[in-house]
Amino acid sequence: MAAELHPRSGKLIGLSNSNRTARRNQPVQEFNHGLVLSKEPLRDRDVFTVRIDKKVNSWSGSIEIGVTALDPAALDFPSSATGLKGGSWIVSGCSVLRDGRSVLEEYGRDLDQLAEGDRVGIQRSSRGELHLWVNGQDCGAAASGLPPKLWAVVDLYGKCTQVTVVSCEPPPPSAEKETIERDEEVDDEEEEEEEVVVCGVREDAGITALMNVAAMNGMMNGDEVPELSCSHSRPDKFPNNLEPDTVLTEHQLFDVFNNAIVSFYRSEDEGGGEDGGGGGGAADGGSGGGNAGTDTSSRNDRGSNSSGGGAANSDSGTGTTGGGGSGSGDSGNTNSSPASNGGSGQGVISGGMTTNDALLFHEKCGTLIKLSNNNKTAERRRPLDEFNNGVVMTNRPLRHNEMFEIRIDKLVDKWSGSIEIGVTTHNPNNLDYPATMTNLRSGTIMMSGCGILTNGKGTRREYCEFSLDELQEGDHIGLMRKASGALHFYINGIDQGVAAAQTPGVVYGVVDLYGMAVKVTIVHNHNHSDRLRRNNAIMRALSPDVGRPRPALSLTPDPEGPDRLLFHPNCGQKAAIIGDGRTALRPHATDDFNHGVVLSSRPLRSNEVFQVRIDKMVDKWAGSIEIGVTTHNPAYLQLPSTMTNLRSGTWMMTGNGVMHNGTTILDEYGHNLDRLKAGDTVGVVRKEDGSLHFFVNGVAQGPAAWNVPPSVYAVVDLYGQAAQATIMDDMVDLPPLPEDSSEGPTAMSPGSPCSVGGASTTNDLRFHQLHGTNAVITNGGRTALRQNCRSEFNDAIVISNRCLRDGELFEIIIQKMVDRWSGSIEAGVTAIRPEELEFPNTMTDIDYDTWMLSGTAIMQDGNTMRNNYGCDLDSLTTASRIGMMRSASGDLHYYINGVDQGVACSGLPPDVFAVIDLYGQCVQVSITSSSGPLDNSLCTSNITEKSFPIHSPVAGVAHRLHSKHGKNVVLLGEGCQAVRVGGYAHGIVFSAKELKADELFEVRIDEVDEQWCGSLHIGLTTLSPPELPSCPLSGLSPSLPQLRTKVTWLLCGSEVRRNGVLQRQNYCCSLDRLTVGNRVGVKRCSDDTMHIFIDGEDMGPAATAVAKNVYAVLDLYGRITAVSIVSSSLMEDMESIKAPSLSSDSCSEGEEDSTPIREVEAEPCVLVPTVMAFLENHGKNIQLSNQNLTAARVSSYNQGLLVTAQPLARQQLFQFQIDRLNPSWTSSLSLGVIGHSPDRLNFPSTACCLKRSAWLLQRDSVFHNSLKICENYGPNLDTCPEGTVLGLLVDTNSCLHLYVNGMDQGVAAQDIPSPCYPFIDLYGQCEQVTIVTNNMPAVGGESGEPRCQGDMEKADMVDGIKESVCWTPPPEVNPNKTCEYQALCSRFKDLLTLPDGYFNEDAKYNLCYCESCHKLRGDEAYYKRGEPPRDYALPFGWCRFALRIKPHCEVSNALKKWHIAYHGTSVGALRRTLDHSQLLPGTSSIFSVSPVKAEGPNGYSEPEENSAPGREVPRVRLSPTMRYSGMEIFAPKVQFQDPRSHRCHHAQVGFQVCVRPGSYKVGPQTLGNTEPLDPRFSNSEIEWITKEQGGTLLYGLLIRVE
Repeated sequence: MAAELHPRSGKLIGLSNSNRTARRNQPVQEFNHGLVLSKEPLRDRDVFTVRIDKKVNSWSGSIEIGVTALDPAALDFPSSATGLKGGSWIVSGCSVLRDGRSVLEEYGRDLDQLAEGDRVGIQRSSRGELHLWVNGQDCGAAASGLPPKLWAVVDLYGKCTQVTVVSCEPPPPSAEKETIERDEEVDDEEEEEEEVVVCGVREDAGITALMNVAAMNGMMNGDEVPELSCSHSRPDKFPNNLEPDTVLTEHQLFDVFNNAIVSFYRSEDEGGGEDGGGGGGAADGGSGGGNAGTDTSSRNDRGSNSSGGGAANSDSGTGTTGGGGSGSGDSGNTNSSPASNGGSGQGVISGGMTTNDALLFHEKCGTLIKLSNNNKTAERRRPLDEFNNGVVMTNRPLRHNEMFEIRIDKLVDKWSGSIEIGVTTHNPNNLDYPATMTNLRSGTIMMSGCGILTNGKGTRREYCEFSLDELQEGDHIGLMRKASGALHFYINGIDQGVAAAQTPGVVYGVVDLYGMAVKVTIVHNHNHSDRLRRNNAIMRALSPDVGRPRPALSLTPDPEGPDRLLFHPNCGQKAAIIGDGRTALRPHATDDFNHGVVLSSRPLRSNEVFQVRIDKMVDKWAGSIEIGVTTHNPAYLQLPSTMTNLRSGTWMMTGNGVMHNGTTILDEYGHNLDRLKAGDTVGVVRKEDGSLHFFVNGVAQGPAAWNVPPSVYAVVDLYGQAAQATIMDDMVDLPPLPEDSSEGPTAMSPGSPCSVGGASTTNDLRFHQLHGTNAVITNGGRTALRQNCRSEFNDAIVISNRCLRDGELFEIIIQKMVDRWSGSIEAGVTAIRPEELEFPNTMTDIDYDTWMLSGTAIMQDGNTMRNNYGCDLDSLTTASRIGMMRSASGDLHYYINGVDQGVACSGLPPDVFAVIDLYGQCVQVSITSSSGPLDNSLCTSNITEKSFPIHSPVAGVAHRLHSKHGKNVVLLGEGCQAVRVGGYAHGIVFSAKELKADELFEVRIDEVDEQWCGSLHIGLTTLSPPELPSCPLSGLSPSLPQLRTKVTWLLCGSEVRRNGVLQRQNYCCSLDRLTVGNRVGVKRCSDDTMHIFIDGEDMGPAATAVAKNVYAVLDLYGRITAVSIVSSSLMEDMESIKAPSLSSDSCSEGEEDSTPIREVEAEPCVLVPTVMAFLENHGKNIQLSNQNLTAARVSSYNQGLLVTAQPLARQQLFQFQIDRLNPSWTSSLSLGVIGHSPDRLNFPSTACCLKRSAWLLQRDSVFHNSLKICENYGPNLDTCPEGTVLGLLVDTNSCLHLYVNGMDQGVAAQDIPSPCYPFIDLYGQCEQVTIVTNNMPAVGGESGEPRCQGDMEKADMVDGIKESVCWTPPPEVNPNKTCEYQALCSRFKDLLTLPDGYFNEDAKYNLCYCESCHKLRGDEAYYKRGEPPRDYALPFGWCRFALRIKPHCEVSNALKKWHIAYHGTSVGALRRTLDHSQLLPGTSSIFSVSPVKAEGPNGYSEPEENSAPGREVPRVRLSPTMRYSGMEIFAPKVQFQDPRSHRCHHAQVGFQVCVRPGSYKVGPQTLGNTEPLDPRFSNSEIEWITKEQGGTLLYGLLIRVE
């Protein structure tokens, strides 16, 4: 037959090459509809072979191949091959399916693992058997009894996007001979196992159909069912017919299971059912057994690896794997081939193929082990008398990437410790089994508790957050040795990460049934876990809803069900919905970062808040949770990989921006979602007026969009770091919804218990960092838990981080309990400060200044004062809330679920801390959002009212204007009023002093002159007016947008600009509409954002990353000629919303005092900045010199920890310089602060071992007490070169900042205690540092003084192509001498063998734009260049090598006036381009130069004068961004081997060029992309076309390596 494809094919298929090549169109957007068939039916023995030409990584799953009896000429093509019925056999992955039903698991090679270039073929042998051929090797018989007329089927599914038919002919005789011999051996084995097959045919149909339902609903997880005799009848209450498309709800599924099980046991008790074996009896032939093995997923789960549920007991060798039981009337049929009706499936075939042996337990095992269930189940005998001798091992070594997974079937509560699992190199046949596996001292890696033991010794103390000792019956534990040698453990399907990096190649799985663990079962079918794990026992260990009751086994509808907001079951490919629809998660969050989209089950109502809590995060990826709304119904939506890819009816908050239909509409909207942690909440609401608002931790972020239609569904995208989220629909967790967005976070609902108390103070109540031995504080101090809760019951006391104020409620919610112990939580207060408390086993052991509630007893100082108080803490359950409050009269009250239990005791001192003892059954609690003031006698009546009083410009108003101002301005009223007396410009005025955090500077418009256009400009600037020359300032910029000598943020009209560069459009109503009487204000908030106020209403964050030391600046421009100040530094706006405190009356900030004073209870003393020096107590390898200002590590690579002798005062910048690096080591220094005196500090070997009150900055991450709390913060410290100046500063809000070369990197950590001491760890490469003093300027400093906040901003740095005439940065910031990426790119450049004469001899002009390097320099993403100025983007991710400029090119003129662009090219075109020193038409790569017909479209190719018709004019494509020019179509990738590491990489090349203005035309991109390629440049203006010779000048060679 001809080796061609049939012209009829799937709807996305394109055929070429004489119908021999098939390609799936839109391979990144679509994963199916790629079905092709052979042109003619197959002849016997012909192997129809195709070659995989191309694959993509967007999907999972890959090519599928098989045969069908359906004629393609009349076929209605399904979306995938597994949808073919009517006599079709398909090989998918390593499974064989007949008419969409799994008939054989673990067959042959896994097709999903094949790569480009591999060949796969399908054959019908002369005996009517189906054979798969992979790369010329026969994989054996996959099915038998095939009809004679069959067409070959190939499905370009998932990753596979293009194939080519290479042959259709019989195999070589030698290969066929081997196949025939192997088939004969199989036939002999089939005869021997005839009895087994007959029994398999008679297996109970009811249980088979029951398992079939579970497979269709993705619930079986590969669990085994008990072995049953063949004499049980079909359950009478089971559905008569289950079609493959049947999908039951969770309640229906529970009902079906219940009825089927009851019916089965009833029939067993009655002894009936002898005639019903083998399915539906003889009458219906092959229909017995229902649809056993039905693959209900039909591969329609967006590229899932799932090839169907298959039969639940596929490797048992029974008839459940068949296409349907043969019935008792056909019991004589002993054909045991997988394709027969009632065949034995894999059980027989695999008998002769040891490579497909299922994983079982080895018959040789521990002395107390009993094996059953075909050696799949192991149980320890005498579990109440013996706790060890329970070791079992697998019957064969584990393959690479093979999952070995077990289910815990039985636990006992008598012992401590529990199951242990791991791998060993010992062969079980030769092993003398130890009592416990951790006694083995060679070749063994075990997970025990939450740690890793290697050869019996602990190598990782805290490997994962799950402890094996805390798992319950039904939980799953797995392990896998990757092909790379890395060993991973899995708990309930969640990858816990790398446990050991280099594991031997041959290892056996081993399980130790130790202590509480009694019985386990090996779980198979884990290859398809994406679908099968979705509802694994409600994913108990992964869900925050531990202990929630299972839904009732009833189909009675829940009256509240339709109204409750839940997640819709249709979710992203990598997502799962658990916990009754309240929780969504990505089970394999460490393997994939997207495909985690989930939607609400119904549309949102107006003013209905949809809020979720982030339960779990991973730190592997960038980006995090995204939330929004969409008009698309989830029942019909084909979910994208990320929701921002949807191009219609969708509004999403992503990062700190807002996107509509995939396009950014707000750049800097609110709190950055990428910085959220586990326990934080995000929410969204559509108000009645059609506006969309978002919430972060209950705080409204302001309006994000308008005119949103009414019927929208809520959307959550579990992207990147976000791994699990739960809907917060309980009243305690809902944020108050402001009636008006202007009220911000302080607007409380009328029914809220805190509506009078001012909720703004609740954020500072946390658990203290000091706590009991077994307690762990997480979630930013909001959550406390007791570790090893099944082996430890006490030593878990936690205490509040500060004293409770009078009338303030401290409330916690119980989140987790265990039923192992007696007794439970204890709660109370103590007057002992946490720093002075030596934490006892239980809090009732304290004999002074402590009041506790234990059970029903009130105890003071350990003695019972009264019994039968009003509540019993021992009777509380999960989700119960406990609160305590000290009233103004000194009475202690307890609250249970919000209800006051009355006075517990009286006479308490004023300053008491809340105490929680996580004792006995209580394991985990979290502080609720209801904590805060409750005693109404302590609260003012107008606490939630926000007022902005208008003041007259008279004496006594604290705010003034500075005497330095624009030349057309006159100040009146003692600096309270400014008037522009001439012209329309030169009206800039400044505030007299720097603005403090959260201080509002507000003016009222007094006069307007309508003859001018334009209006007031307002903002913040780092320009210090005292440094300006005397008035009048003729040298000051005429208008504020032109003020660029220092960093300035301003609002101009409705646009936000930074140094004149547009940052954001449509921020608020335009200032051009202002008139007399309107008020405008500016505020720098404590989170480093700038807010603009118009008539008292906060417009939201206008800019982020605003410097600390800023002045308010206004420009009386155009229409606005006079303004007067209406605000004061007393900050009435903040006082009106701040909750009352004990010190608020006496603690105001003085007008003349420039040092902010904090509240008394927050910081009792303010430290005066002092000269810093290193402490004599330090690591043993440290040597101090230079009056203890210089420290050097004199030996080894560690033991280099040093700390300052003096504490770090607030607002004091501590800086030091890196003096010497040693490249012989890896890694480098780390730094941070500790919150206790270092005098008696026992210095560990490295800083990461500091676990008490320590904040550490290491690489690009932040750690608190050795736990990572932040990632991707600042530059990678390992890449800092010699001469870099690093600094630490703690601001007045107790936030820690890192400074690099004088530049603030933002907040690294919060809640830093006072006093605190800076420390440095001279680790690895860093060998010497020196403290920067006033006599030693920092890098970039001026006049011998270190540069501090605001002196050096990002705009002060240069990227090599900066504003005026400087093309290269100063030597001190360029380049990063230790950048490995730059070194790798340099080695690739050397491989190109380009002459050195083309490149600049001075290496300092070479710039690396990797993430670490450009952050170190403080590069902006975009700059302007040329006349007229035009934007261009920096080539982030590339490395630039400066080219030598020829003298005749008039370089200086070109650099000043020409524009900057980029040009992607191929490696082969580099030399020719460099020879001409410019991009010439015809000399660049074929991808970048294209001939243009004279009559071409778009207006870029009109016929030139005197040109002949049809003449082709070559053109060169450029772009202002490498996001376009660096695309692979322009810059094709080449593979190379790094000569140093010998690893293979892909590289691309391009040029950075100067382009003469006027020599090019701006046009749209020509690749057909619909998504924006660069946020700064529209797709309609991203491509520049030039046809002029000499119009371009090469400046740098760009290289990118992957």
